[in-house]
Amino acid sequence: MLLGASLVGVLLFSKLVLKLPWTQVGFSLLFLYLGSGGWRFIRVFIKTIRRDIFGGLVLLKVKAKVRQCLQERRTVPILFASTVRRHPDKTALIFEGTDTHWTFRQLDEYSSSVANFLQARGLASGDVAAIFMENRNEFVGLWLGMAKLGVEAALINTNLRRDALLHCLTTSRARALVFGSEMASAICEVHASLDPSLSLFCSGSWEPGAVPPSTEHLDPLLKDAPKHLPSCPDKGFTDKLFYIYTSGTTGLPKAAIVVHSRYYRMAALVYYGFRMRPNDIVYDCLPLYHSAGNIVGIGQCLLHGMTVVIRKKFSASRFWDDCIKYNCTIVQYIGELCRYLLNQPPREAENQHQVRMALGNGLRQSIWTNFSSRFHIPQVAEFYGATECNCSLGNFDSQVGACGFNSRILSFVYPIRLVRVNEDTMELIRGPDGVCIPCQPGEPGQLVGRIIQKDPLRRFDGYLNQGANNKKIAKDVFKKGDQAYLTGDVLVMDELGYLYFRDRTGDTFRWKGTEGRAGMAAVASPTGNCDLERFAQVLEKELPLYARPIFLRLLPELHKTGTYKFQKTELRKEGFDPAIVKDPLFYLDAQKGRYVPLDQEAYSRIQAGEEKL
Repeated sequence: MLLGASLVGVLLFSKLVLKLPWTQVGFSLLFLYLGSGGWRFIRVFIKTIRRDIFGGLVLLKVKAKVRQCLQERRTVPILFASTVRRHPDKTALIFEGTDTHWTFRQLDEYSSSVANFLQARGLASGDVAAIFMENRNEFVGLWLGMAKLGVEAALINTNLRRDALLHCLTTSRARALVFGSEMASAICEVHASLDPSLSLFCSGSWEPGAVPPSTEHLDPLLKDAPKHLPSCPDKGFTDKLFYIYTSGTTGLPKAAIVVHSRYYRMAALVYYGFRMRPNDIVYDCLPLYHSAGNIVGIGQCLLHGMTVVIRKKFSASRFWDDCIKYNCTIVQYIGELCRYLLNQPPREAENQHQVRMALGNGLRQSIWTNFSSRFHIPQVAEFYGATECNCSLGNFDSQVGACGFNSRILSFVYPIRLVRVNEDTMELIRGPDGVCIPCQPGEPGQLVGRIIQKDPLRRFDGYLNQGANNKKIAKDVFKKGDQAYLTGDVLVMDELGYLYFRDRTGDTFRWKGTEGRAGMAAVASPTGNCDLERFAQVLEKELPLYARPIFLRLLPELHKTGTYKFQKTELRKEGFDPAIVKDPLFYLDAQKGRYVPLDQEAYSRIQAGEEKL
């Protein structure tokens, strides 16, 4: 701003007062510009213009396609129908567990059977049905069939038990629940507390004594259902498609709303931004109840006609064998999976695959180069974007360690920003005018995205719980009167506009990139006597795996602020180093299944990566 005013001043003074010729005026302006640091802008321009133009074109393309779908009311099932017509007999899904191959026609027929069956049982557009099962082809067919009917699917995390599971089923207001036979014991635990009107259906192996008495076996019922598309009211591109439960810092998951346009937007940005191809084969070992597995992965099948290989769970020892067996060209990763692969002993299989791209988020900068070079993967396609956020990022040119970028020269094209925060409290820091203060390169700040509900790329669909929405929205962020989505993540931008993950805020941190996992629990124990074995048993029964704290710290009392909030800042800073913390420390021994004392020797093993947590 100041530089621009100076240049205008020099221009007017040179021409009007000194009456210099335009040539001399031009050279004067150039020297002033370069001498005032303008050479940095030129350097940034030269280094980033191709990247920025490509990113801008991707945004424009996706935005145009989303607007077209909005105008034509083309929902995900309608887009999938177009894919089926293009290649009905091409393999759509492969379930590695049973080597089951489904063509696009078979997936279409299965999902239509689901829609007709649920319609016959009284479900209609706007109703909710829950899905609680491990990864397999049927998972995709179930929620897609519900979408054909206009029924909204609640995708339940398979790690949830008891109160957390009951919370998700209750808050979703589901009229039906389809669960895999492998989850029967978890359903039996909460059956007595379920709404009596909730219809229960079990998919998979059938053992009548192992499921609640009112449960029906779904698989034979679907075989008798019609396989044509049922008649139902039209749904719009901004109507709800399904709910994905994100980890809440209170221990109870929050239901993030995924509408049809968001599903398309997330899948399309990845497809076009990372230059995917229709003949790619994707290896998807991520949970399908989350957006990375179900939108970024499965979305390439439903919308762009790729074949997707589904694995029930990630296996480091079988990863490359699977890729070779199914000729995979793209693998999905998240969080720590890449480190697990690097920790495996070298094998011939890791040199024999055809993988050209690793797609995901959470790859640490410290192992990025080792991962791509050891496994001979030309492109690491790192992206950033929570299920509910409106500020997705993509590292389209494989900049080591970056989770994406924002243009330094065309920043107005994509209204996201890093803003200053108090990193201890995550309170936004504002200027005298009440507007948030943007960060400069190298300065950490919270990532925010301006909310524009009429813009398909900027809208915020939020959560089922309105209270949760209020916590994620701030006002007067870019300018007075606006609204922005708060990601809760602290990032740092370099001089070229690349963004790097700094830290995860809140009381949980990302674990394997899918869940917010509790790090340490501080327990008030004035006497220091605590039955840790019993404590671990209760946690195992009541909390999902990701919500169980790895470390424990026993305190005489828990200190509070003047507003009666727990003082957690110092506890976070001190961490779990026994040389710093004088209170009793314990960690969860994965093999023993209980908490054991954390001494200096154990601390050293953990720091060296020798202790499995």
